[in-house]
Formats: sequence, structure tokens, C-alpha cells
Amino acid sequence: MNDLHVPIRQSIDRRCQRLAQTQASDGSWHYCFEGPLMDNAFTTILLRSLKTDGCEPLIQALARDIMHRQQLNGTWNNYPDEPNGNLSATIQAYTALLYTGVCKRSDENMKKAERFIRAEGGLDHADILTKVMLAMNGHYPWPLIRFPLSFLLLPSKFPVNFYELSSYARVHFVPVMLCADKKFHIKNASRPDLSHLRLGNMPHWLSFRSSSLSYVLKEQAYKLSQLPFHLFHAGIKQAERYMLDRIEPNGTLCTYASSTIFMVYALLALGYDKHSPAIQNALKGVLSYVWQTKSFIHVQNSPSTVWDTALLTYALERAGLKQNRPVIEKGAAYLLRQQQTKKGDWSIHNPNTAPGGWGFSEHNTINPDIDDTQAALHAIAPFLKLNSRYLNAWHRGVRWLLSMQNDDGGWAAFEKNTGQAWMTLLPVPHMKNAGIDRSTADITGRVLAFLGSRLKLDRTHPRVKAAIRWLMAHQKADGSWYGRWCVCYLYGTWAAVTGLRAVGVPANAPAIRKAVSFLKQTQRPDGGWGESCTSAAIDKFQPLPFSTPSQTAWAVNALTCCSDDVSPEVEKGCLFLTKTHRAEEISYPTGIGLPGEFYIRYHSYDEIWPLLALSEFRNKWNG
Repeated sequence: MNDLHVPIRQSIDRRCQRLAQTQASDGSWHYCFEGPLMDNAFTTILLRSLKTDGCEPLIQALARDIMHRQQLNGTWNNYPDEPNGNLSATIQAYTALLYTGVCKRSDENMKKAERFIRAEGGLDHADILTKVMLAMNGHYPWPLIRFPLSFLLLPSKFPVNFYELSSYARVHFVPVMLCADKKFHIKNASRPDLSHLRLGNMPHWLSFRSSSLSYVLKEQAYKLSQLPFHLFHAGIKQAERYMLDRIEPNGTLCTYASSTIFMVYALLALGYDKHSPAIQNALKGVLSYVWQTKSFIHVQNSPSTVWDTALLTYALERAGLKQNRPVIEKGAAYLLRQQQTKKGDWSIHNPNTAPGGWGFSEHNTINPDIDDTQAALHAIAPFLKLNSRYLNAWHRGVRWLLSMQNDDGGWAAFEKNTGQAWMTLLPVPHMKNAGIDRSTADITGRVLAFLGSRLKLDRTHPRVKAAIRWLMAHQKADGSWYGRWCVCYLYGTWAAVTGLRAVGVPANAPAIRKAVSFLKQTQRPDGGWGESCTSAAIDKFQPLPFSTPSQTAWAVNALTCCSDDVSPEVEKGCLFLTKTHRAEEISYPTGIGLPGEFYIRYHSYDEIWPLLALSEFRNKWNG
């Protein structure tokens, strides 16, 4: 073990020096938030559809990136080991390349893609976001049944209302509803022809799993369609106002590039000119998310600056080196300026609490989330005695965080008590994972870790008791927990275990012992851990043929907090983290936006989590 301390210390020192050199002058860190190919493809299609001036170099760069990602069999994937290619990603890439003019249907690479798309059922079998983008550009028909926008007028106290959807779903749903209501699409004579990819006669949008539910919903839609005309008009105005009220200072809709792109089409459907300030500011906002180097380009769906800065500030604090202090102070000062002061949609289900949370992006002013808030509070905790601004921010943040606990005892991502199970029966794809905002093991565990380590609350506290009950009820039979926002069972198990241990659940508790057993059994021969994005699609742990630094760090950190002695598994895991890693290990996406479709490579994660895991190891066993 003595031999282990030297490479760990050296690795911690190197990482801290690198972070000190890459910190921005305002105290933040900027890393790429790399989502799926969809971001680049949708941006390309939008810019071409609007005939946006001055964007040709960007369009050509995006085209080169899309072409570079094509597999030898002609397909595109959402993650490297996705079997057989991804239909929606292939449709997105194929369509975007036709829009750029760089590729023609007759090109061999496009022929391969076309054969795959047709073999998989064509456009009718694409995911809903892809169909929406196709419909907005005239490549796919909108549903025959119009969804009444008067639905937006129902008060939030009604059992069925718009605010039972998650905030993420709402900001995407509203612009889509507007376009669908008006059957809108951009009329562009130069748009490519995709009719050869329409293999069915009728558009396929929704699938009812229950005939009785289908009857009820169709009946209710019919009743809404019989409402007076002025209510339809009021619904349209409400949808427009909903979008405009949630435009951030940088022009984006709630800081998401995807929702902003959809908003542009919705504003055009409402009669806005493409040169109007709202649309031009939206385009500027999306283009400001472009991350470009000499060999890489990506349109980030929402930059992760606040998230990265909070986690890195905390990790540097745990590293404990004296030379880190000025760097940590700058990070904390940046975070202090990012605390939100406005009430957002979260206040609809939590009306009596003052604002105090933090968001994911520095452009985010009205959409805080629980995970960013606990991370920011962790980061500013060492400075509460520095001045009253930190202490006031701390009290506001803690109050907001505690107030967002769900009635079931857990914490969700953005809102309180919007995880109604019956909503998953609606015939809309992804209602379980994106349509509702339910309690999750990863966020609940991370909040517990904060409450235990910073507030010194233990398992006797009523709020902690409720959270523990929720976690215990959601542990899987193999000892793992499912993590919603990263891949996947390794992440959820780490968050749950570290949270439970922080509030005093003993290491010999059955749930902890089962979790430790799961982690030890899934360690790879190289000493690390690796889990495939496929886990999220099949709801079962699926190993990778290689280890990744972030997932290894989660496992090492979880095992470290569960033992009084250095186990062989922890020792091997630490050694893996101190080594130089191959490209496939550091480029694998270990974050999740939407299971099955939207996976994220956080370029910051190979800095954050190994530094934290190695520092916690050193703090526990070497002072």
C-alpha cells in the first residue's frame, strides 16, 4: 500500500496543476458538453432552412463532423458500442448531409445509409424528436388529430394539467404543439426530397398501450376540440407567452439548443419574420454554444459551466493542497454570482419558498435544479465565515434544496412532486424518462451526501429518514441502484452508497453490503470499471469491454467509504486512475440526457471524478 501513495500523490498534484492553469479569469472552468449527433444535425438543417447568412463555413464544418462519424456499414450511432447502428441518428445525419449539399443521394456512403433506413422501417420508425424536426421541414406529416392548445389553460390544481409534465418536456412540447396545431412547415424549394424513406401510407406518431386509455384520451381531445373558438385563440396566445417568458438573456429557450431550435419554427408558425429580434437572438444563442477546435466541432445542447465549476471547486477542496486555495476561492466567488434570484416553474408546485438554487449553465436564470444546487453549496461551504454574502447564499440555497424534497422522500431533478406514474401511460414516447420528473437514486443519494457531510444530519432526522426509506425501496435485487443522469448502475450505486454512508448508515447494513458486492463483482481485470450506455436501454447492467476513468472513480469512491481497510479492489482501481488512458476510455459517453437517445460525454468528467476519488482515498488512509 505504501507504494500506492506515491502515484496517487503525483496524480493528484498533476491534476491540480492542470486545473489551476485552465481556470478562466472569472473563476469558472469551460469544458465541452458533448451530446449526440442530433445537436449538429438539427443545427445544420435549421441554418439551411432559414438560409442564414454568414454560416457557410460552420455548415461545412458540421458536415465534415457528421461524415466523420459514419460507420463502415453506413450507419450512425448514439454511442460507440451501440449494436447495428441507430435508425434515428442515421436519419438525422442523412438528412443534414443532403441539406448541406456536400453529399448526394447517389453517393456510396448515402446509399448505405438509405438501405439501412429502409430496412429498419423508414421515417415512420424514427424517434419523436426526429419526426418533429422532419415535420417542421415538410418531410413528414403532422398527426391528423390536433392536440388542443387550450390544454395549456387548465389550472395547475386540475388532476390533469400541463404542469404535471417535467420542465424539460414542457419547453419542448409547447413549440411542437404550436407547429402541429398549424400543420406548419418551412416552405423551402431547395429542401432535399426524402419521400423514398416514407414506407407507410399514414404517419405513425403515437402508440396506445391500452385500448381503454386510447378511448378516454380521444374522447377528451374531442371535447376540447368543441370548445369555443376564443378558447382556442387563448390557448395559442398562452403557448406563445409561455415561450417568450422563458427566453433567457442569451436568446435561448431555457438554455437548451434543442428547445430553442423548435421555438424558432414555432415563432415562424405564429407569423414572426425570420429577421425578428426573437428569432435572431435565438439563433445567436444556439450558435454561441458551438464548441470548436482544429479537429473537433460540436453544438452543445446546454453548456455545463456551472456544473463543472461547482464539482471542480469541491474536488480541489477535497484534494487539500495549500496552493489550491486561491483557485478554490475564485471558483466559489464565480458560483456565488450564479445563484438564481427569480422564481421559475419550480415554484408552481413549491409556491412558498424563495429562490435560492443554481442551474446547469451560466446562461440559466430561471431553471435551477437540485443536483447543481447541492454541488454549488458543497463548493461554497468553506467560505461561510468569509463574508455575509456567502452565508446568506448558503441559507437561501439550503432552504430551497430542502423544500424540493418530494412527498415520497426522494429528490427529482428540477421540480417537486411531478412524477405521477399514471402519466407514463400517455401514448407519448419517453414519458417515463423525460415526460415526468420523478425521484431518482442518484440525486437523492447526492443530496443525502450533502446533508450528512455539510449539515451533519444523520439517519434520525425526519427528512433523512424519508430519503433512506425511498432509497431502500428502490435498490435492485443485485444490490445496485439505477442512476438516471449518468451511465448508469455504477453511477446510481455510487451516489446511493456515498449518500447513505454520509448520514450514518453503517457499512455492515444489508443494503450497503449488497451494493459493495455488486461493485466488486463488476470490476474488470484491468482494475477499472466500465458500463455500456446499453444499460439504460435494457434496464440492466451491461459491461463494457474496457474501463472508463469516471465510472472507475465512482466505484472506487463508493468502496472507499465502506471499508476501514484498503481492499484489493480499491487498490487496483486507484492504480487504474493514476495511469494514462486510451482514447476509447476517455471518449466514451458516461452521461445521460435521454436513455436510448441522448448520451453525453462530459469532457470535464475525467478531471473531476478521478481527482475526487483519489483525494478521498488519500484523506482516509494517508491523512
